[in-house]
This record gives sequence, C-alpha cells and structure tokens, in this order.
Amino acid sequence: MKEVEFLALRQKVIDAGYGDEIVWAESCQIVDSPEAFLREYIWVVISSGIKNQVAGIIYRRVIKAMDYGAPLIEAFKHKGKVEAINQVIKQIQGIYQEWKQSKYSIDYLASLPFIGNITKYHLARNLGLDCVKPDRHLVRISQNYCTTPNELCKKLSWATGYRIGTVDVILWRAANLGMV
Repeated sequence: MKEVEFLALRQKVIDAGYGDEIVWAESCQIVDSPEAFLREYIWVVISSGIKNQVAGIIYRRVIKAMDYGAPLIEAFKHKGKVEAINQVIKQIQGIYQEWKQSKYSIDYLASLPFIGNITKYHLARNLGLDCVKPDRHLVRISQNYCTTPNELCKKLSWATGYRIGTVDVILWRAANLGMV
C-alpha cells in the first residue's frame, strides 16, 4: 500500500465519523493503573468475535453493572466471558503488577482468560504498546500487498509518522466499514 492510498483511507475513516479513534490511537500511553488495565481487558474480551458496534453496547452495559455492583451476567449473557472477567476482577491487582514486572510483555497477556494469540495484540495495543493486531482484516489487507500485517503497518508508520498501532486502527476501521 502506498502512502497516498493509506492517507486517502485515513481521510475516509475521518469523514465517516471515526477521527476520534485515530486521535485515541495516536495518543495511546501505557495504562497506569489496575483499573485502566481491567477496562481494556474487559473491552477486548467482550469485543472478541463480535461486531465492534455491538461490542460497544455490551461493554457499556457491563461497565454500568460493575459500577452499580450488579451481577455481570445480567448485562452480558456469555457465561464463559463473564466468568473470565469476574476472575480477572478478583485478581486485577496482582495481574497488573505481574504485567508491569514482565516489562509489559505481550506474551504475558496470553496467560489471561479469553486472551489468545491474536487478542493478546489487541489488548497490548489498547494498553498502550505500539503494536499490530494481526486480525483477519489486517491479514487480508496485507496479503493483497504480499506482506504481513506487522510489516505493512511498520512501513506505513515510517512513511507517515503515525504510530504502528494508529496505522493498524485506521486500516482495521476502514475494513470494518467496507472501505478496503
């Protein structure tokens, strides 16, 4: 993908109303509290395998349930994911400290319930690490250019000055909206 093609996609994403995601990705910093870590974990677990727009609705319900002390299963009916979230809630202080002590290891994240070999990158990016989530959209796009998601995003990052994770977010959102 050429820089000009990427920048045109970026503009389409902004025009579609998702410029705030670009700003978020570009300003993303390492989370600095167990609570911030937990919220990102919950988002990634909920959004895994479902449409982003639906995940947002469920996420807001789960956070509201947490804030009011209601059982999470009332907000989200996926028993396995709710059990995983409840387990992490109980252990969040230790999990956060272990992650920090592991030098913010992406591989450590895969030890958490419902975090796998792809979602560990999603969680890492949302926790502030500058990386690519090689999901089906990014794999498909990169294959069109005979490269890998990581190499494509690194190349476009270098060409544009955006963080690698920002390039990932732009390409992912463009794919999510059917632009690429």
